[in-house]
Amino acid sequence: MDSLTQIVLGASVAAVAVPARDRRVALVAGAVLGTLPDLDGLPLAWMGVDAVTNVTWHRGPSHSLPVLLVAGWLMWLLARRWSTRVRAAPRAWLIAIWLALITHPLLDAFTVYGTQLWWPSPTPPVMGGSVFIIDPLYTLPLLVAVIVAAVAGPRARGRRWLSGALVLSSLYLGWSLVAQQRVDHIAARALAAQGLQDAPRLVVASPLNTLLWRVVVMTPDGFLEGERSLVADSGPMRFTHHASEVQALQALSQERAVARLRWFTHGFMKAARDGDDLVVSDLRMGAEPDYSFNYRVARWGDGTWRPVPVALQGGIRNARGMLGRTWQRIWASPG
Repeated sequence: MDSLTQIVLGASVAAVAVPARDRRVALVAGAVLGTLPDLDGLPLAWMGVDAVTNVTWHRGPSHSLPVLLVAGWLMWLLARRWSTRVRAAPRAWLIAIWLALITHPLLDAFTVYGTQLWWPSPTPPVMGGSVFIIDPLYTLPLLVAVIVAAVAGPRARGRRWLSGALVLSSLYLGWSLVAQQRVDHIAARALAAQGLQDAPRLVVASPLNTLLWRVVVMTPDGFLEGERSLVADSGPMRFTHHASEVQALQALSQERAVARLRWFTHGFMKAARDGDDLVVSDLRMGAEPDYSFNYRVARWGDGTWRPVPVALQGGIRNARGMLGRTWQRIWASPG
């Protein structure tokens, strides 16, 4: 999720866990700890890694639950040595530190980007896809509660607001899972009629909401894409077929960048020619033909695809237009 969301989530869970006298300090500490895992981008940038390495190692070790539990315990040992507050309530502060750290990757796992919760295990990243990386309905209750708690200080009102906001935000995540399963059920029925009930599919929330959903279905020659508004749509779900350079992907399947992207995306990617270049797009984020992550991985020459240094191509070209279309599509079926 976005940095503001992680800041207010970390602040909220930490402040709820500690004694009332420590609440304001915990708000600050939790906010810092809540955003700490996303600082993994700094060493990646410093090392100058290629685009695929950068994207697929973000939300890696710094988002691993085993790593964060150990790191949190070490932080607590240091804090207990230097802070009288922590020594006065050591158990509460250990819980606060752990919660501020581990709620970050757990929330990220609800998004579709991919979070390596069990690193160093080689299992593919967890990509729930039930919420977009920015969702105001999740963030706003926590933001308001953090402000109230900061003003209230040790008074009971602060804890009540924080607890209420955490319940509301958690219920919203629960709703997102219910909505996602509803759309998946509708998509499954439509795909069964086409003999594609077993085809790999992905159901993902559209930007900033959980009312409009996008479904991607992988096929032998490309993929299907469909949308479902829980407000406006009825009847069977409809899909549009899009082609992909599947033979090129197969020819390059052992190349490091392509293999890593296939692992990272769970296979939800397409390849397209751009002149003599082959560009691989991550189908999980964006919509045809605009995607957030596109990588030039090979060039055609002498009758074959030859790997080239990986380069990140342009992302979504008209984000404002996409958001406007999303808002309209929530309330109106295309007919």
